[in-house]
Amino acid sequence: MSNVSISTNKLTIGYGTTVIQRDLTFSLNAGEMVCMLGPNGCGKSTLLRTLAGLQPALGGEYTHSDAKNIALVLTERLSMDNTTVHDVVALGRYPYSSFLDGLKAEDEMIIEDSLKQVGFADTSIARTFFNAHSDGEKQRILIAKALAQQTPIILLDEPTAHLDLPHRILILRLLRQLAHEQGKTILISTHELDLALALSDRILLMTPNKGIQLDTAENLKKTNAFTSAFSMDIFHPLGEE
Repeated sequence: MSNVSISTNKLTIGYGTTVIQRDLTFSLNAGEMVCMLGPNGCGKSTLLRTLAGLQPALGGEYTHSDAKNIALVLTERLSMDNTTVHDVVALGRYPYSSFLDGLKAEDEMIIEDSLKQVGFADTSIARTFFNAHSDGEKQRILIAKALAQQTPIILLDEPTAHLDLPHRILILRLLRQLAHEQGKTILISTHELDLALALSDRILLMTPNKGIQLDTAENLKKTNAFTSAFSMDIFHPLGEE
């Protein structure tokens, strides 16, 4: 049985008539966390949005093993007046409930557990208003919403933005654990180079106008792929040998 959960074939991405990347062909497996690295403007967010179905592909194709079960976490700063943290995370349970029946006890347990997984041990936070929290806390709440959705595929656009170092590590460790222990496919766009190299199973390295490479961090280092993608030696920023 194939372990592939996401695959693309000569996928072209962009907006309107503007092509950002073309002929992207790769596959991601269940049970792995892949970090997507590359300079700003190379198409990382566009690729995530295309794979999630938020914008159309400009060419080629992509497939999912379970197209209806994708959770997406974006970096946009959301403002939800008079909406509690509980209600935000509960949005992840709507595909499993109906407006007539409402949330069940199982849903409430999943909501509480999802908040705990992203570092909110105090359950009283569920009753607070979403807008009362810092940008970093809001980001963790939105990740909790994705966890509550319990999908086999989770796509995240810079999930550690606005977080301090301990919580950046906590989130990426959690996502790696979800991939390995629950067989989820986790694809993350990030600028956290050190953490991505240390924690990801593979790196999807995107170079402006020149496509992608998908391999282990070690193999990409050996071929100087990072230097090519970023047009500089990112491992020796002062130029030392």
